[in-house]
Amino acid sequence: MAALSSPDATGLAARFLGVRARTEALCDSLSAEDMQLQSMPDASPGKWHLAHTSWFFEQFVLGRDPSYRPHDPAWHYLFNSYYQSVGPMHARPQRGLLSRPSLEQVRDYRRAVDHAVAGLLEHGGDAGLSALVELGLQHEQQHQELLLTDIKHAFWCNPLRPAYRSRLEQGQSQAVPLRFIAGHEGIVETGHRGEGFSFDNETPRHRTWLQPHALANRLVTNAEYLAFVREGGYREPGLWLSDGWATVQREGWQHPIYWHDDLSCEFTLAGMRELDPHEPVCHLSYYEADAFARWAGARLPTEAEWESAAGAVTVASNLQDSQRFHPLAATGGDGLLQMYGDVWEWTASPYVSYPGFRPLAGSLGEYNGKFMCGQWVLRGGSCLTPHDHIRASYRNFFPPHARWQFAGIRLGQDR
Repeated sequence: MAALSSPDATGLAARFLGVRARTEALCDSLSAEDMQLQSMPDASPGKWHLAHTSWFFEQFVLGRDPSYRPHDPAWHYLFNSYYQSVGPMHARPQRGLLSRPSLEQVRDYRRAVDHAVAGLLEHGGDAGLSALVELGLQHEQQHQELLLTDIKHAFWCNPLRPAYRSRLEQGQSQAVPLRFIAGHEGIVETGHRGEGFSFDNETPRHRTWLQPHALANRLVTNAEYLAFVREGGYREPGLWLSDGWATVQREGWQHPIYWHDDLSCEFTLAGMRELDPHEPVCHLSYYEADAFARWAGARLPTEAEWESAAGAVTVASNLQDSQRFHPLAATGGDGLLQMYGDVWEWTASPYVSYPGFRPLAGSLGEYNGKFMCGQWVLRGGSCLTPHDHIRASYRNFFPPHARWQFAGIRLGQDR
């Protein structure tokens, strides 16, 4: 476990119970029927998220004790995700078929795992235990975000367009004017500094050379993206990467996934709502972000350019803790705005390892490293990301066609 930074054991039990309770709270407005939905192979039912995050603690924390007996050995197969080294798993596209165990049985499972892990922590444990629990909590926070993005897609697939919550806060002012701010150039260091938690894919810290460049002070807005749509952006093959254009043709894309065809409104976690021109555009694929940047006479930033700028920005923005669950317009300030929260920002960087990267030992080495092919890096978190989960070195990644995440655009340019 040397690649994990162990947290201070003091208060870890309270943090454990707090994160676990937060996941449950996010499900308070969802029925058992809602929690069973799987609207596409890339999404998972809410019930599966609750079970899988418990399986993670059972497998990797409680399972350290050779005398531990699983809650139900058959569930090891049902709720494993992609850890081939610990055994086979149920097919991902068929998770929505698992009507049994029931939601209440899954919640009983969570309570049993919570009790057992909290008991270990109350008795002290060692640095290895603390590191494993913290990894499990960071993993669960990722699933908190996935739970909400997955239920949003499922509700959007329902002709009734149901709402996860009754209303969403809207901004009261226009977005600040777009301008470009010069970034660092020359040799910079990127990657995790070593203090606090990090995933293995954020390491090791290393030197990178940056050419002269600039980043936009804020995210691209709905109004700016709407201009791209109305000017035929989805009908102009010269703006698109080859695979992107093939995807647009195959899938019939004409606008962001949750926009209405008349371009007047969008589907949100509070149901359909008039499109706010000043809010950041979101739910874009990498292909769409790249095509817009080309249309705008700009480009997407590299992840090193983004991280070198974000390191000087405080993590305080529209994140999950604000309970808004929707991006807001950028207001106030002269520097880089919205670097954290609102929407994940696509970068021009493929998801590959850093020089000298070493995955975690054992089965946990499957967590990140084996996905370093065919994915693109996103940075900065979204309005669904917990505040204490994001940092400048955090590397999210998705395939370039993915649209259901809260992902948007910050423009970059060469100087």
